[in-house]
Amino acid sequence: MGMTMTQKILAAHAGLPQVQAGQLIEADLDLVLGNDITSPVAIKEMEKMNTKGVFNKDKIALVPDHFVPNKDIKSAEHCKCVREFAIRNEITNYFEVGQMGIEHALLPEQGLTVAGDVIIGADSHTCTYGALGAFSTGVGSTDMAAGMATGKAWFKVPSAIKFVLTGKPAKWVSGKDIILHIIGMIGVDGALYKSMEFVGDGIEHLTMDDRFTIANMAIEAGGKNGIFPVDDLAIAYMKEHSKRSFTVYEADADAQYDETYTIDLATLKPTVAFPHLPENTRTIDEVGDVKIDQVVIGSCTNGRMEDMRIAAEILKGRKVAKGIRCIVIPATQKIYLECLEKGYLKTFVEAGAVVSTPTCGPCLGGYMGVMAAGERCVSTTNRNFVGRMGHTESEVYLASPAVAAASAVTGKISCPCELAD
Repeated sequence: MGMTMTQKILAAHAGLPQVQAGQLIEADLDLVLGNDITSPVAIKEMEKMNTKGVFNKDKIALVPDHFVPNKDIKSAEHCKCVREFAIRNEITNYFEVGQMGIEHALLPEQGLTVAGDVIIGADSHTCTYGALGAFSTGVGSTDMAAGMATGKAWFKVPSAIKFVLTGKPAKWVSGKDIILHIIGMIGVDGALYKSMEFVGDGIEHLTMDDRFTIANMAIEAGGKNGIFPVDDLAIAYMKEHSKRSFTVYEADADAQYDETYTIDLATLKPTVAFPHLPENTRTIDEVGDVKIDQVVIGSCTNGRMEDMRIAAEILKGRKVAKGIRCIVIPATQKIYLECLEKGYLKTFVEAGAVVSTPTCGPCLGGYMGVMAAGERCVSTTNRNFVGRMGHTESEVYLASPAVAAASAVTGKISCPCELAD
């Protein structure tokens, strides 16, 4: 029986010639990731193990990003815990304020994730790195502790769903619209503990940023991971950002899939997820008149350079509507600097937006944009559960940077195509 792309990666890291769905394996890890919320828990668990230290100081990444720069005493204590652990164990990839960024944008940018890797992270959106052809998945802090100590993790080998992407997306249709369409189609548990494997000629029309966005939100469909084939664009990205060698795995022709979906990207429209689930999707022409109070453009889902470029293109020469708060958050310091050099920050500020240092901030209702009762936000983040961005009576509408930026200008959920030149 053939293996999927994910199964081949897991078999190789378990030292096995073959694995099948449902099998329990122990696999070697190429990277273990933690942030300022999850790492302190893992560090305390690791201390209980009485280990002498970490398995490999070069294969652990600690990225304070959720409440950084620290918003209060508790967040400062969390970061102090992580900082002291990193110093004590001489962790190579610890990113302090000034070097940090939102973890899932930062790690590929720093060249720490490449094709063929097995990566765990104590953050559910660790599945982002599947865009490069890696198996990456979120775990709990206890599993992170075990991973840091031993360099290994237990997995139940996932079965898979194949998504055949064909055609070329229309203008203003991005990776965010594609993954929202898929989640709306299969539901938030439609891929529960399954590998979401993306194939098809439509992939050649997707930028790396599109792919990162799609893989990032695999977890919002319940997926164990999302993964893309390694093509010339992915190879070029890895060669530009990383000095590490990589391994390309391809699914066997007779690999088994639980379901196969074919999606013509040319037929998709800008898509918005209404409260309070990512599956509650409507195309832009079905939205109606939804007035908003706030717009957030950023996060590990849509804070990359392509997202900043699109937002700047729409906001240039325009103004954020009166009474609307627009918050733009470049995902890393490198992206922030490039926005500065290209004049995007000037565009954002002149339009009436505010620009933040890299942080997860408002995505999880942390800070930099927490909402009050009755307020509505259009956000390029990945979750819109009850109370996700603040008060339980607030509402979050998930959308692409293009829709978010256009909505900031009009004061209601809007398509960029509605804006006058």
